[in-house]
Amino acid sequence: MSLWFRLIVASLAMPLLALALLGGWQLYATDTWRRDALVTRVTQAVELVRPELVAASRDERLDSLLGRLEALDGVAAVALDPAPPASAAAGLHRDAGRWHVRLALPGSPPASSAPLWLDVTLRQGVLALPFYRQLSELALTLLGAALILGSAALLLPRRLFATLQAQRDVLQRVASGDHDARLPASPFRELDDTSRAINALADHLRQEHEATHTRIERTTADLRESMETIERQNQELDGARRQALEASRVKSEFLANVSHEIRTPLNGIVGFCRLLHRSPLDEHQREWLGHVEQAADNLLSLVNDILDFSKLEAGKLPLDTVELDIAELVDEVLLLEAPGIQNKGLEMLGLVYDDVPSSLLGDPLRIKQVLTNLTHNAVKFTDRGEILVRVQVEADHGSEAVIGVRVSDTGMGLPPEVRQQLFQPFVQGSVSRSTHPGGTGLGLKICKQLLDQMGGAIDVTSEAGTGTTFHVTLPLRLGQSGASRAALQDLGGRHIALFEPHGPSRLALRHWLRSAAAVVTILDTPATRETLPDGTDLLIEALPHATLPARERLATLDCAILLLRHGEPDDDPDRLPPRCRTFLKPLTRQRLATALHQLLVDEATGLTSPPAPLPTAAPEPRRTTARHRVLTVDDIASNRLLVEEWLKHRGVECVTARNGEEALALARAQHFDLVLMDIRLPGMDGIETTTALRRLDEHWANCPVVALTAHALPEDTRALVDTGMQAVLTKPLDVTALDRLLATYLDLPDAPRDDAPAPATRQVAPAGTDDEELPVVDTDLGTTLAGGRPDLAQRMLDDLLESLDESEARLRQTYQAGDEEGFLDAVHHLNGACRYCGVPQLALVAETLESRLRAQGIDAVADIHEALLDALQRLRDWRSETTSPAAH
Repeated sequence: MSLWFRLIVASLAMPLLALALLGGWQLYATDTWRRDALVTRVTQAVELVRPELVAASRDERLDSLLGRLEALDGVAAVALDPAPPASAAAGLHRDAGRWHVRLALPGSPPASSAPLWLDVTLRQGVLALPFYRQLSELALTLLGAALILGSAALLLPRRLFATLQAQRDVLQRVASGDHDARLPASPFRELDDTSRAINALADHLRQEHEATHTRIERTTADLRESMETIERQNQELDGARRQALEASRVKSEFLANVSHEIRTPLNGIVGFCRLLHRSPLDEHQREWLGHVEQAADNLLSLVNDILDFSKLEAGKLPLDTVELDIAELVDEVLLLEAPGIQNKGLEMLGLVYDDVPSSLLGDPLRIKQVLTNLTHNAVKFTDRGEILVRVQVEADHGSEAVIGVRVSDTGMGLPPEVRQQLFQPFVQGSVSRSTHPGGTGLGLKICKQLLDQMGGAIDVTSEAGTGTTFHVTLPLRLGQSGASRAALQDLGGRHIALFEPHGPSRLALRHWLRSAAAVVTILDTPATRETLPDGTDLLIEALPHATLPARERLATLDCAILLLRHGEPDDDPDRLPPRCRTFLKPLTRQRLATALHQLLVDEATGLTSPPAPLPTAAPEPRRTTARHRVLTVDDIASNRLLVEEWLKHRGVECVTARNGEEALALARAQHFDLVLMDIRLPGMDGIETTTALRRLDEHWANCPVVALTAHALPEDTRALVDTGMQAVLTKPLDVTALDRLLATYLDLPDAPRDDAPAPATRQVAPAGTDDEELPVVDTDLGTTLAGGRPDLAQRMLDDLLESLDESEARLRQTYQAGDEEGFLDAVHHLNGACRYCGVPQLALVAETLESRLRAQGIDAVADIHEALLDALQRLRDWRSETTSPAAH
């Protein structure tokens, strides 16, 4: 119900209703009074003449008396009725539309049995007219009151609602932000109070708005100042970030350059060490040479650690996902550490539990790197006792297995303060001890980061003086052929006696042999003719030293013997029993299987004696029943010639191509069993050529392609394999590596090697070069690099000498023109041409120049470029002196 309606009801309807009720009551009271007054007047008039009426009721005076009553005001007729009226009560009555006043006349004559009744008939309207007149007045009064109250009811709400509307409008304006809106004074006190309260609210809101605006401006100014400060800091941080990125780039570039610069002399050191091993050396010289090789290996490991750490810190060390057998990785790691444990007389054993799948997916290079680091540390810091590598499945998630590796040693252990910071970079445990060489302190940090990247973890438990155990967990997905590990081999129930004082090795050997279906008998003491069980087919015995009594004891035994030793034999093998073989620890499943096969399986075919010594003369090339064909693609003639001669020596037909276009032309016309592909070729490089070969037909899609490159870091090797190549061979080619590759892809048997140096005469460097570190020409080196063939070495040297002028002209032209790509091709061509020619000075300078050119660009090789030109000139001088008449 609206306020307006309520006001109308209160100001108009209710007063009118009150007036109507009051007027009606007054009308009723007046009409009643008027009737009573009329009856009273008539009664009084009758009372005045009643005696006369009673006396004259029987004579002529009655009419006169009734006439007198009729003369009364408002009386129409008067009658005296002796009969009783219809209503016995006296008073005012209405009968037949007329008002009558009936009165009894007491004191009637005695003869009358009932009193006389006087019936006074009143004139028409004597009572109605006053009533209607008063009713009309009441109606007029109500109408006038309605007009007055209606006017007031209309005018009052209009003024009231006008004020309320104004207040509402002002509140809306204030709410919308117009704080200057105000209300005028109101004629109504209550509304005026409300208007003043609204005005006060507007004043307060305006003040708050102004204060808020001031605060916002102040805060905005502070924020603007803060933003300017942040902007400056961001600029400084961006500058610092750019500097850090530049420093990281420079560091990475520096490390790459240093690695190439260090690898170049290291390759020379390792190569010459291998050559020296083939020359006649006494015992001390071989020992010293071994120390040199070990130092070179340590230095190479140091360089690799620094490079790996730098890549890990930059997050740029990619991981491969290939099929692997972790048992093979463990065996490889143990064999790498074999010299260290043999020198110290330590026991080392790798235990790969049978539930470990034989096929897993992961990065074998990085997993092997972690295992190598942990086992190498164990060997380095253990002087006596044992080193155990245990591999087992710690969790099986269906398609993924969590492999746990524990590397335990009995070394010096680690105190708590060292364990807490063991996985920090450049931190080592017990490096102060002079008996243990130090290092970079990066190995364990690299292991942790590698494992983090592979989703694994590493921790250590150790106590000072009680040894150390490193625990590695690594989640690896199962390979397609993932299954539990198969048995060692089937020995068909052969009886084997075992004497091994080292408990873990004894348990492992017993488990391996029993899983191979052998009957194993454990001996508590070294075997004798009396203690050896009857029917023994093989005796496996750990023998520290093959002394004369031990040899005599073993000679009395009528079975095959496998001696487990910690180091190189210190006696003549010919003095051992004829059916006795020596097995150098550490034990590995595959090596043990090979030894058992030789002793037990070959024995059944008559091969019971040790193999004859390797021949000292170069053997005749082995011919295969089906002649294999190999395509060699190389832009350097000497490289093609050398590979062709090596393959012919193995009975393999070799077809050569100078570039990718020639290789494609040959491939369209004929098929080959193997392709040796140089990577850097003029025109189409080796990768593009391989891709084109794969698209020719189904044969070429599956034909093995092996990359030939002089720069093959691990990431380069992975990149080449990812392009579709099966393997990578590094230059200069290693004959052993090439033989392994032929055995893998062509099923060729391994070629026997001649350990004696090839006969050749060493050329003396010409005069004026005595101060040089390397000779200008070394024919012995050339013969060795040519696989022991002096005629082939001389042919390649002659080809190099013939191309000197052309090579120098191309080098000068591309260098002066600033053509870095062309200059790199020229240097690469010269570097490849002199790798097999026995020119160590030129080869070393060319290799160094190519490495720096690849790493730093053409602007950083000015000094080496001059050195290369000088080396070319010295080679010309050598040719001139050797071909002059005086030289003959």
